[in-house]
Amino acid sequence: MNKLPQIPTSPNAPSKSVDSGSLCDNNDATRATSNNSHAVHKRATTAQRPAAMIPLVHWSRRILGVPNHQEDLRTTVAIKAEYIWIDGTEPTPQLRSKTKVISDDSGTDLADMPVWGFDGSSTNQATGDKSDCVLKPARVFPDPIRGGENVLVLCEVMLVDGKAHPTNTRAAAARTAKKYKKHEPMFGIEQEYTMLKPNGNPLGFPDDGFPAPQGPYYCGVGEIAITGRNIAEDHMDACLAAGVTISGINAEVMPGQWEFQVGPAGLLEVSDELWVGRYLLHRIAEDYGVVISIDAKPVKGDWNGAGAHTNFSTKEMREDGGMKHIEAGCKALGRRAAVHIASYGDGVEDRLTGAHETQRHDQFSYGVSDRGASVRIPWQVAVDKKGYLEDRRPNGNIDPYVVARLMVDTICGAMK
Repeated sequence: MNKLPQIPTSPNAPSKSVDSGSLCDNNDATRATSNNSHAVHKRATTAQRPAAMIPLVHWSRRILGVPNHQEDLRTTVAIKAEYIWIDGTEPTPQLRSKTKVISDDSGTDLADMPVWGFDGSSTNQATGDKSDCVLKPARVFPDPIRGGENVLVLCEVMLVDGKAHPTNTRAAAARTAKKYKKHEPMFGIEQEYTMLKPNGNPLGFPDDGFPAPQGPYYCGVGEIAITGRNIAEDHMDACLAAGVTISGINAEVMPGQWEFQVGPAGLLEVSDELWVGRYLLHRIAEDYGVVISIDAKPVKGDWNGAGAHTNFSTKEMREDGGMKHIEAGCKALGRRAAVHIASYGDGVEDRLTGAHETQRHDQFSYGVSDRGASVRIPWQVAVDKKGYLEDRRPNGNIDPYVVARLMVDTICGAMK
């Protein structure tokens, strides 16, 4: 893997050069957002923030290296490796993690990360009489929350005999990625999510009713239209520092709803990084006392659901004359529409109703610039006659390994 960023551990510590990721500025009020962007974000003072938006233990104190009595112990004695995996919860798998402390001279490359274990009977992945499951490291990322040499270790779940666990959807995705490697499939996934108060209401919703109807919230600016920006900004900075291929964020159509985009990246890369992006989002929201939901329809009624629109292309689609391959891909998706819908997330019928910029779950269509279609071909793609397609059906609560694998199997499998 690329060399890990060396995040400064004190206000006067110099930054070291890095090969990927980003560093955080040491000024009290600003943070650099990436090593190829000079934008900085001005933090609001505590007095300016609603009570629900004041972080309980602000993660930026850690990433900015504010000194404390544990600093020498944290940065010189050992490395904290946060092992992250996907559990067996149904119908929507959840993230789990635990910390392994390793010697600081062990290295932080993937090959340096030891296999570990956990109690699968507590994660819906084993019975009590055969409870041991295995964590096999798959990707390593710099840890932007703990800083220093600490790392995040995304893992596959394995059985004790070395075979992939039935809940390990990454293993099947890896086989598909290898099979269709010559087509160079690329993805960009738009992860929509909703920030909830502890009582279950979205941020921006009053406790005893509803806010004004949808309209001013999408990409809105200002106190009346927007809530939760602090979390979304902190999350974007954390993804950049971790080396996640995040390509943007925006406020969404419903109050308290936001989106971050991961990609462009390959099948395994985009899926790995979406899971790590979700992990960082949950961790940062913890410090604000906010719950993150990726449910398909967190609020019933005339409110948008949360999707994970999946943008897809192959080498053939991106080359001159690629439009015919894009249209062929749309038709291939239509032929297997029911197979895809069955794996596009729990609650897909509640979200894909034909309203709120969706096509019905039991119908299939595609079209240029049509957000009411199952699959949209962006207008610029139609002009250029090459590019990519956008499958608008996946829910926010998808397993990206499953969705990305299905799209490659369906579209690349139909190519001659």
